[in-house]
Amino acid sequence: MKLTRVRVQNYRSVEDSGSFDIGDLTCLVGKNEAGKTALLSAIRGLRPSQPFEFDETIDYPRRFATRFDDRHEFGTAEVIRAWWRLDSADKAAVTSRFGDGVLKGDTVQTHFGFRYEDGKRIWVLEVDHSKCLEYLVNKCALDATERNVLHGVHDGPSADKALSSLTERTPKQESLLQEIRKSRQSDFDLGVIDILEKRQPKFFFTSHFERMSGMVSIQKLQQDKQQGTVSSGDKIFLDFLEYAGTTLEELLEADRREALKAKCEAASNEITDEIFQFWSQNNALEVVIEIDNAKSADKAPFNAGLVADIRIKNTNHKATLPLSERSAGFVWFFSFLAQFKQLKKTSGNAIILLDEPGLTLHGKAQGDLLRYIVERLLPDHQVIYSTHSPFMVPMDRLSDVKIVEDVVVSGSNRRPEVKGTKVRMDVLEVGDDTLFPLQGALGYEVTQSLFIGANTLLVEGPSDILYLKVLSQALTKRGRKGLSAKWTLCPAGGIDKIAPFVRLFGGNNINVAVLSDIANGDKTKVENLKRAEILKSGHLYTCADFTSQEEADVEDILHVDLFIEILNGAYSPPASHVVGKDSLLSAAPTSRVVKKAEALFKLMPSEVAEFDHFVPARWLLEHPSILDLDAPSVLSTLDRAAVLFETFNRLLDESIHYVPLRDNE
Repeated sequence: MKLTRVRVQNYRSVEDSGSFDIGDLTCLVGKNEAGKTALLSAIRGLRPSQPFEFDETIDYPRRFATRFDDRHEFGTAEVIRAWWRLDSADKAAVTSRFGDGVLKGDTVQTHFGFRYEDGKRIWVLEVDHSKCLEYLVNKCALDATERNVLHGVHDGPSADKALSSLTERTPKQESLLQEIRKSRQSDFDLGVIDILEKRQPKFFFTSHFERMSGMVSIQKLQQDKQQGTVSSGDKIFLDFLEYAGTTLEELLEADRREALKAKCEAASNEITDEIFQFWSQNNALEVVIEIDNAKSADKAPFNAGLVADIRIKNTNHKATLPLSERSAGFVWFFSFLAQFKQLKKTSGNAIILLDEPGLTLHGKAQGDLLRYIVERLLPDHQVIYSTHSPFMVPMDRLSDVKIVEDVVVSGSNRRPEVKGTKVRMDVLEVGDDTLFPLQGALGYEVTQSLFIGANTLLVEGPSDILYLKVLSQALTKRGRKGLSAKWTLCPAGGIDKIAPFVRLFGGNNINVAVLSDIANGDKTKVENLKRAEILKSGHLYTCADFTSQEEADVEDILHVDLFIEILNGAYSPPASHVVGKDSLLSAAPTSRVVKKAEALFKLMPSEVAEFDHFVPARWLLEHPSILDLDAPSVLSTLDRAAVLFETFNRLLDESIHYVPLRDNE
């Protein structure tokens, strides 16, 4: 059973998130206080794997607290609704009980919220009751006479009533009655639900706050466990013990302490080995478990009974420190793996919810964590996680990214209208603050690759990268040569930043080439950059070199008719303001089509968004099929792009050599 879609309502800052798709991996991106944690908590409440309950007093939106009955006429407030797709094993389980074809479709819904009767989760599904009954009748082999009592009966409760009314039942009729009563209340809907509910994944939730306790009083933990007051850090320690194959009670048996210590060490070594397959920060760390009698001089409760001390050993410095004194990032990573290992051991069918995972990790280590999620978790689990870090955005899976915003609409003559937390499917239709992690992720990804890529092609900005990538893919699709995969595209941010970039990274033996926009005021800068000899001769081109213009941007590689089609697709202006060739070309006295578009869009109605370089590039990325057409504008664009790519691909064949910087540079 796979989760495919969810909708959250009436929970903390979420009035109605809107429904949004869930895939194998779902990344919820948003700034602080956008409502990401609220979304994960609401989803968790549908079927938590750990103790968790909705609390109406705390969790119901506070601004509506006195209007509950007015807002919910049936007396319940739905919080979470989930859509599930049944797999072949789910359908087979139903078939084995009720026969083929009793489920009308392979999707079901479940929902839960405040004031649901007895805390029951509600299922929405369609079951063919007649087929269920017919299957059970045939299974019990009733003959025609025995079936007469069921004439006109098509569901379980009616069949139960009809059979129960008989003063005497044949053995086959009795067998059928017992088969029907295997379903709760003799209801076939409930019978199917009971089958599917056992197969439904639970939600495992953890956050960046949850870290394993570094020192544990075994006796105190045993008391807390009995009283139900175990802290989150101690709960992770219990998970670790269970994964190691031991218990608190066994730890208290002194004659087995050495054997149990060996178990703990074996488990910690396995988790540590797992960490270092993905942990690039420091590979000289080891986890050491010490189980010993308490020392009277220590602080309570560690001054009596048995104490487990988890320490991290640095093999470089030959020293150990308590887990609590190591980096918060490493402690979190170890704690998360301890939880996950135990989860996998006891409940493989779980959906993992991660709230701001790896928040305390270095950016590179966050990348390691993301790789761990993809390589280790996704094969067996769906993963939904929240982040506001650029390093946790899966740039190769942008379709898995959902944007979370706390929407407040401001009006000129009235108070702001609070709409609450919303989830947007389009990762780029958001405000600048929310978009920042995506922008940062794009820049970080390409610049980080400079340290491992031998060939770097500098362009103006992220939109240029999108245009070049899509054009290259379109050429490749037609069997023509695109831009070589050996080139790493990197946004330099303008011609003024090229020289500092090359000076900074030139010592890394990177083959640097440049494709720069050019305006009239940039010509002297280009000549000065060429004379500075910090770039290899012939490695600097402007977009004007591939057009018939003296001023040009990457957008000028596109035929004007194609660019107009992209603009209309990206902005959907009203019919009265659809972008036309005449209106665009006459919008500004420049040959640069981008500047013409900027001028034209200033005349658009207020409901049309302001022109932004990134929006048309994004639209082309999402609609690459436009380049599959054989229209003259497309063919002309691809021919021009092919010349550009061939020019830069030739630079790869040249040996890498950099002119040394002079001392006064």
